[in-house]
Amino acid sequence: MLSTWRAMKLWKRVFIGLALGIIVGLGLHYGLGADRGAEIATKYFKPFGDAFVNLIKMLIVPLIVTTLVSGVIAMGDPKRIGSLGARTIGLYLLTTFFAVWLGIIVAAIVQPGSGMSDLIQSSAGASDTVADKLRNAGAAKKSLSEYLLAIIPTNPVAAAAKGDVLALIFFSILLGIGILLTGEKGKPVGDFFESAAEVVMKITMMIMELAPYGVLALMAWVMGVNGLAILGSMGKLALALYLACFLQIILIYGGLIVKVILKLPAKRFFFGIADALGVAYSTSSSSATLPVTISCAEHNLGVDKSVAGSVLPMGATINMDGTAIYLGIVCLFAAQAFGLDVTMGTYFMIALSATMASVGAAGIPSASLFLAVGLLQGVFGLDEAQAVLIIAFIFPFDRLLDMMRTVTNVSGDVAVASTVAKWEGQLDEEVFKAVSVH
Repeated sequence: MLSTWRAMKLWKRVFIGLALGIIVGLGLHYGLGADRGAEIATKYFKPFGDAFVNLIKMLIVPLIVTTLVSGVIAMGDPKRIGSLGARTIGLYLLTTFFAVWLGIIVAAIVQPGSGMSDLIQSSAGASDTVADKLRNAGAAKKSLSEYLLAIIPTNPVAAAAKGDVLALIFFSILLGIGILLTGEKGKPVGDFFESAAEVVMKITMMIMELAPYGVLALMAWVMGVNGLAILGSMGKLALALYLACFLQIILIYGGLIVKVILKLPAKRFFFGIADALGVAYSTSSSSATLPVTISCAEHNLGVDKSVAGSVLPMGATINMDGTAIYLGIVCLFAAQAFGLDVTMGTYFMIALSATMASVGAAGIPSASLFLAVGLLQGVFGLDEAQAVLIIAFIFPFDRLLDMMRTVTNVSGDVAVASTVAKWEGQLDEEVFKAVSVH
């Protein structure tokens, strides 16, 4: 029995853990009652889920530094970095623009906010705590100049300690270029980072053997605390988000990018990233999923490590297609709930604002929630209390929505990495097309 379990592909074990976690969580919630079920789920399952997430987060800083430095070194020519970076950022912005329009179109059809005004108003009394959290998130907002300056670390070690991903990316790319330009004298340093990258990836794969159990614990906790109520009053909003995300993943990533641009089988693409999607859905974190995403791109899809090690960490920071979809849907949700007029000009404002706002989401605590408040105020002219009221109503269900947003983000990261690798001549198509998935 144990040998059969270990012989099973990791992504299958992850999804089995996901299903079992849902069953266990719902059993606790409804079998023991909401309060007792939530208590047991929080006490006995949440710590194991948190431990798994912490194990993955433990690797984020060493993984970004080692893979980016070794990835830059593997390019061999510093001039390639400019070409790769321009193509990467251009593709990320393009997919994000498609994403926000998909969210707007789906929300206009599904009408998730229709008839929700009374229900939202009734939640006003319970929104104080959420409002405080959102205002605290707002304290993290930076001006454009501050945001750009924050990318340049005054102390790389302190940036690593704080987990400042953008600053680490900037420093790691410079370090890799410096090693390349140094030539033979820099080779020992380059060899160190290449060896370190291999070691970190090996540790990653060891930790990923625990993924089915970590996912089970996380889902048992989420469903044990919330039960099916998480799907109840927010059903139409969840439906709109999940539908838009599925369309983005299938039509834009699988269809337009993989089948049309890359001329490769979309089915293999999705099977190749199944491990990453399972972890993304359970952890709700693109950064926490990054080690698995890099492994899937390299081993299952044939993306060269020089591309995977540079494009994917950047994507985990700036590519937030799921967030862009979410922001577009929330804006229309508010407009429908409050009966606000939405013109074609408003649609364009939402699309442009959500595209640009989502790029900075990864560096802001409670990012999507705070960004949504800002968009509601900026696009519709709502005051802070009205904007917070909308988000306060959504807040208890945000975990379920965030899980799908993260799956979308991770799928987009790998689709863009595969495309850039193809354009750079760094994609092994035989590996991509192979039947076996590691």
